[in-house]
Amino acid sequence: MTFKQPLKTLSGVALLLSSSAAFAHFPLMHCVFKGDNIECEAGYSDGSKAVNSKVSMYDYDDNLVAKEITDKRSIATFKKTSGDFYIVFDSGHESPVEVDGVEITDK
Repeated sequence: MTFKQPLKTLSGVALLLSSSAAFAHFPLMHCVFKGDNIECEAGYSDGSKAVNSKVSMYDYDDNLVAKEITDKRSIATFKKTSGDFYIVFDSGHESPVEVDGVEITDK
């Protein structure tokens, strides 16, 4: 009986230490032109949504053009711009996702 308790504790610690890799996920974003707007859906590789998250648009000189917050569908909507731009979703715990304006297609 004294042997089982330390074994259970050791197994629990090993499970906790190894499980962080199993739950790891990274941010994703997909943007499309929709009418006069750009819609960007942000989320994570595990399928979870990024509701109420910041998504920012920058010009090529790294000036902030616009900042939006994702809605309950995990979508941030920007007005189309005539200049060159890129859009960033920075979840804060992994590398940010950047989508360049030239990569965006019509829906």
